[in-house]
Amino acid sequence: MKVMKFGGTSVGKPERMHQVMELITRDEEPKIVVLSALSGTTNALVAIGDSLSKGEKEKAKAQIDKLSEHYQEFITALVEKEDALQKAQAIVHEHFEFLHIILKISFNQALNKDILAQGELLSTKLFCVYLEERGIPHVLLPALDFMTIDAFDEPQIGSIKVKLSQILQHHPDQKLFITQGYISRNAKGEVDNLKRGGSDYSASLIAAAIQASVCEIWTDINGMHNNDPRVVNKTFPIDQLSFEEAAELAYFGAKILHPASIWPAQTYNIPVKLLNTMEPDAKGTLIVQEAGSKGVKAIAAKDGIYAIKIKSSRMLLAYGFLRKIFEVFEKYRTPIDMITTSEVAVSLTIDSAYYLKAILKELEPFGTVEIDDHQSIVSIVGNEITHTPDVLSKLFAALSSVPVRMVSYGGSRHNVSVLIPSQHKVKTLQLLNEGLFGLS
Repeated sequence: MKVMKFGGTSVGKPERMHQVMELITRDEEPKIVVLSALSGTTNALVAIGDSLSKGEKEKAKAQIDKLSEHYQEFITALVEKEDALQKAQAIVHEHFEFLHIILKISFNQALNKDILAQGELLSTKLFCVYLEERGIPHVLLPALDFMTIDAFDEPQIGSIKVKLSQILQHHPDQKLFITQGYISRNAKGEVDNLKRGGSDYSASLIAAAIQASVCEIWTDINGMHNNDPRVVNKTFPIDQLSFEEAAELAYFGAKILHPASIWPAQTYNIPVKLLNTMEPDAKGTLIVQEAGSKGVKAIAAKDGIYAIKIKSSRMLLAYGFLRKIFEVFEKYRTPIDMITTSEVAVSLTIDSAYYLKAILKELEPFGTVEIDDHQSIVSIVGNEITHTPDVLSKLFAALSSVPVRMVSYGGSRHNVSVLIPSQHKVKTLQLLNEGLFGLS
């Protein structure tokens, strides 16, 4: 059995859903198909939640009505037969009736999670109506019946495996299952989610739980590219990456893959393929244990970075000083991306300002604290690049005109990262594309 995940752009138009149907029926291998919400839906639901949180109910109602109109237009192009259209209309009515009901009750974060779940629930149910119209046997697997996270928002892979196995046993002769990405239940049993991009995570967790032959991630691009094709003219897809290389790229900004989606596949050694819905015969990118080749593979950039500098000539060399610094970030569950030290200062980066004020207050006793926002991390990733001749010389030659704030080298054999002001990101990616790949 294999897992096939289709993102929002892959199901964002009726004709795209038609393409997905063709893709999932091209072979006889049993499969679980994971669908995201229709493109634009999650953003719209976030906006609705924001309006409700501010008490702007009229605005929220207008946003709900606008989204409802989009779905009405969508289903008229999705299905042809009158009975199928009636079923699709009933589904849309049910979910938008829920959204209208919440206009009358008090808003809270638990309710907001319910709002955000509507996108995946709609896309999967409507897709199943289309499959039924086409006479394709299938079973809808509600993700809320098996996808669970603990009190720390971490997926419970053991529980997922047991629950999913029990559900699949009830359908021994079925070869096609449809389920939702992104959504889950939390430790309280409430509707929750795996955060933005979580459908990739869902697919990887499901693939690990069923020991799938492969986990296919279908998007609108031919695999992982060597650079960001949105701002760099000449890029190319990478044939093969190791799990470690893919994890580095995903964490440091490659948009095609959710950062957390690698570890379940890596832990259970499930191959991952990144494929293009619009060009299904394109080779794409294969992610497995083996890197396939050495040297620089790709460049990724991560925005929204905060650089924090703690300067203290008195305490820096004292025993336990760094441990106390790290404990502050651990207390507020804020990961550190990069870190450098000197005789009198420690510089580090974080990618969330959620607890920033509290963190800065707790760091004050350790010395002078400075912060720079609007920073970006640019990461150069490849198998054993720290042992590859000329990588560093080419890297810094290419960046001679860029103000580099920090450099991380040696923490991983597969990654060299630099911190730069965000306004120089596009220029940096273009310079590196020429300096490291000879493409301008």
